[in-house]
Amino acid sequence: MATVKDAGPALEPFLESVRTQTYPPDEVVVVDGGSTDGTWGRLERADGITAVSEPGANIARGRNVAVRAATHDVIAVTDADCVLDPDWLERLLEPLAAGADVVAGAYAPIASRPWQVAASAHVPDPEELRPGWMPSSRSLAFRREAFDAAGGYPEWLAIGEDMFLNHRWIEQGVRIELAPAAVARWRVRPSLGATWRQYARYAEGDAAGGMYPERHLLRFGAYALAITAALRGPRWLRLLLAVAVIGRAWKPGRRALHRTKEPDRWKAAAMVPVLMALTDLAKMWGYAKGRLTKK
Repeated sequence: MATVKDAGPALEPFLESVRTQTYPPDEVVVVDGGSTDGTWGRLERADGITAVSEPGANIARGRNVAVRAATHDVIAVTDADCVLDPDWLERLLEPLAAGADVVAGAYAPIASRPWQVAASAHVPDPEELRPGWMPSSRSLAFRREAFDAAGGYPEWLAIGEDMFLNHRWIEQGVRIELAPAAVARWRVRPSLGATWRQYARYAEGDAAGGMYPERHLLRFGAYALAITAALRGPRWLRLLLAVAVIGRAWKPGRRALHRTKEPDRWKAAAMVPVLMALTDLAKMWGYAKGRLTKK
């Protein structure tokens, strides 16, 4: 199942990647949240798709509607602007066949520009994933009873609904297994402004859902300390700050190098600290906004 709104040209690659799965899905349910760019018409005409129109639905409601519309007890979830690897569903279902309740697949960025590679370099490569990796609904499967027991996706939460559901599963002791070979490829935002809004909204959702407060407060504290050190600190503290920045950007920088072709490899790697700072600032802005407006 998938949700979509105004997918534009990304819809056809998604549908093609569904049609060419090595393990064909028994059914495909796509919920449209009120597209105005022709996405709904293309879904209605697509073969083998159960298309459901739910205008005005946020992503959590769209996912819940899709789960209710599905007729099977094992549900695989993604987004309709992703491109699925041919064996995505096959690999995603393997841990369920072995007894898992929830399966966390992997996801990898589709990035064509050096700055997009840098902006997504914080996302681990599939082979880096380890048990404890929190699933995203870009690449996820679960048994219906586990979904129902957790109460489904929280429709009161505009964004971050999948992380909220993950925390419910963890609280309930649900068996979550990892499927790093089940890769859904997601599109990095097309502009810096869109990237800022994306991460600001993620953090706003964290604040609204009461998720990761320690992580966000640590980020605020680290930047306050870094700015103080840069402006007023002794030389040794500024050098220590520079080492800390390099250390934090080291692994994402290496990912950017191997994800980019020549001649842009080093350009992408050099942009990593800047893009990390941009997304950090977006998260701080979004989290502060979410805390101030939390009801």
